[in-house]
Amino acid sequence: MDAASLVGVLLGLGLIIGAIFLGGDLSHFFNLPGIMIVVGGTIAATLITFQLKDVIAAFRAAIFVFSEKKSDPNDMVETMIELCSISRRQGLIALSRIEYENDLLRKACNLIADGSKEEMIRDTLNIEIDSMKQRHFIIQDIFRKMASYAPSFGMMGTLIGLVQMLRQLNNPDTIGPAMAVALLTTFYGMLLSTLFFLPIAGKLRDRTLVELVTLEIMFEGAISILEDNNPVFVYEKLSSYVPAKRRRPPKPTGTTH
Repeated sequence: MDAASLVGVLLGLGLIIGAIFLGGDLSHFFNLPGIMIVVGGTIAATLITFQLKDVIAAFRAAIFVFSEKKSDPNDMVETMIELCSISRRQGLIALSRIEYENDLLRKACNLIADGSKEEMIRDTLNIEIDSMKQRHFIIQDIFRKMASYAPSFGMMGTLIGLVQMLRQLNNPDTIGPAMAVALLTTFYGMLLSTLFFLPIAGKLRDRTLVELVTLEIMFEGAISILEDNNPVFVYEKLSSYVPAKRRRPPKPTGTTH
């Protein structure tokens, strides 16, 4: 579990609900028609803008933000050093007999084991990296669009409420409560945008940057294996992608990936 995301959401909701509770009745901030307008309208506009499969992938990615810890580039550094050691001891063909959890790493090592040229490996990995960037951009853009749609539908709900309120001006006792209900949809839109959609988009962007670093380590590590570099030199090269305070010292190699 990503503790930062969970703490952030709970802290934000807790402070907002606490402030509402201290200032009045919490039930006054619940309005089902307003929730329907904001949530339903935001989802509808998102489905119009993007393909259904991309929207589903975006919501799965949002769950991933809360359910998975951020990957550590040090893990990939250790993996590439270990593969470098194996290739030097057993030859490049040994890389094709290892089981990999990462599909891109499997592809890179199979290309190396098959005797592919450096240029082909570079082109293949670059295509994979560019494709990953594009997929992640679409998912992030979905939440950025939702962050802009939610306040707009909140304002739409407020306008609907104002129209209904103005039709009852002959009854002054209903103006105050009607105005409060009308403003609730704006509150819902801003809450969804600032506490959920924008932070999720930012979190996904942060995950993408970390994954890009990991892929760059994999990329440079694969080239180092192809060039038969010394594992010590490979460590010094690949660890440069990790901030100095977060680098792990090299450890003895095994056979698990």
